[in-house]
Amino acid sequence: MIFDSDCIIPKNYLSEVSKQLKQNYFDCFGGPDRAMSSFSNLQKAIDFTMTSFLTTGGIRGGSEKIDRFQPRSFNMGISKIAFEVSGGFGNIHPGEDPDLSIRLWKLGFETKLFSEAFVYHKRRIDWDKFYIQVNKFGKARPILNSWYPEFNKITYFFPSVFIVGFYFSIFLLIFAQDLLLKLYFIYFFILFLVATFKTKNFIVGFLSVKAAWKQFSGYGIGFIESFFKIIILKKQPEQAFPELFFKK
Repeated sequence: MIFDSDCIIPKNYLSEVSKQLKQNYFDCFGGPDRAMSSFSNLQKAIDFTMTSFLTTGGIRGGSEKIDRFQPRSFNMGISKIAFEVSGGFGNIHPGEDPDLSIRLWKLGFETKLFSEAFVYHKRRIDWDKFYIQVNKFGKARPILNSWYPEFNKITYFFPSVFIVGFYFSIFLLIFAQDLLLKLYFIYFFILFLVATFKTKNFIVGFLSVKAAWKQFSGYGIGFIESFFKIIILKKQPEQAFPELFFKK
């Protein structure tokens, strides 16, 4: 079982995992993350944007509606046989968890979301660190797409399209066209309302809007840069982004 060092494990976590495995065994599983009431407003806002269906589609641990579930290494379990056959995590980071999930699928293993096996993810982070983190996530995805093109999804392009579309909406103001920009404001307002309702804190609601922007812009820009270097220019990932790989 694998957790991040900034995760707090609920007392019933192991019993929940045991129950799920007895009902339907899987060689690799993962669970979502949540925020505790004692977390700071910033931590709650980032937790919301990282887990909400409105921002990520829930693919980071809370939902299987958008895509086949890929367990994340902040909250993951893997059998001994699956770990040994796959060789465990690869050399890329971040992106090590979807890389492992895909290799497990190709080897015939199945992954599963255990929605009640959650952890409290107390991210030790600020705005700049958060941007850097999601920017690396964006850079890692085209690398994974180049390794496993059969598992590429159009949803991976959404943050980049979102960012390009936003700046295009600003450009349209030159021609007195503001409809697209209004749609963005409606989206962010809905995001504010949902975050405020869920956390019962309007400050977290406001911060969630900023966190969503940081998430989309960081991931989207990283994805575009990596897509150009890896997919268009055909550069070697280790040479294009050495910061994403552990030194051998």
